[in-house]
Amino acid sequence: MAKVETVLGPVDAEELGKTLIHEHFFFGYPGFQGDMTLGTYDFTEKVKQGTAAAEIMQKHGVQTVIDPTPNECGRDVKLLKAVAEETGLNIICATGYYYEGEGATPYFKFRQSLGYAEQEIYELFKEEIKNGIEGTGIKPGIIKLASSKGEITDYEKMFFKAASKVQKETGIVLLTHTQEGTMGFEQAEFLIEQGADPTRIVIGHMCGTTNIQDHLKTLEQGVFIALDRFGLQGAVGTPQDEERMAVLLGLLGAGYENKLFLSHDTVNVWWGRPPVLSEELQQQLQHWRPDHLFENIAPALKERGVSEKKLDTMFEKNAAALFN
Repeated sequence: MAKVETVLGPVDAEELGKTLIHEHFFFGYPGFQGDMTLGTYDFTEKVKQGTAAAEIMQKHGVQTVIDPTPNECGRDVKLLKAVAEETGLNIICATGYYYEGEGATPYFKFRQSLGYAEQEIYELFKEEIKNGIEGTGIKPGIIKLASSKGEITDYEKMFFKAASKVQKETGIVLLTHTQEGTMGFEQAEFLIEQGADPTRIVIGHMCGTTNIQDHLKTLEQGVFIALDRFGLQGAVGTPQDEERMAVLLGLLGAGYENKLFLSHDTVNVWWGRPPVLSEELQQQLQHWRPDHLFENIAPALKERGVSEKKLDTMFEKNAAALFN
């Protein structure tokens, strides 16, 4: 039986249970490190906040959460371990980097200009997967990748190439970010061309596009896709949940329930100072919380004829299949 790494160590893939494929316990845009005087870092308080988020999910039977926070966006495996110890939740963390526009620090861009960044990225991924993250012994269960709106930049391709190479050697799952649902097919095609196994790839944020042909074309590559931003509405490039559900119903009608994941992409604790939202944006984001799928979306899907069996497939069986 296949094992998957969690922040508390390996577990059987068949025992992951009800799974959310994409939620962030702690996240910050690169640069938050320079605002920590006012942003503050209180380990005990952060654990308390993360535990509260975990317990919200657990009330709905969630047993496993994949936290794909990129390395440069505040990934903190000691905090994740503390939350897992406090709650018993399986938390799968990542090694990986965000897309260029919101993630690229000068560090690897400088090394890219010197000609050896891709090799160093490969070495980093391999070391964290083999021996653990930052001396903790905690190992990632996925590699996080991301691309820009309408393109995969040369900077981003370094990470895709390195991840494909590592996946061929280790079998680790690759999970991606698509910007506004663009480049899903191209991500899958590029990774597969590099030798990655499509059955261990999840193309994320595909609900950023409401064109079902984009989803079908991507699924035809043999990968999983994630409609994983339910509740995130109002910002540029974020469709309404009704539009997301319409696409989901179409994909279920086409028989793709065994290739779909659902989630929210919530940020439950921000690094640095939390963003101050206008009343209008607060209203638009009122359902962007880690229980929205269970409180609102799943009941709405059932009313429209989606069976409990199909929901179980998306929330439970697909996770076991992905990591097996």
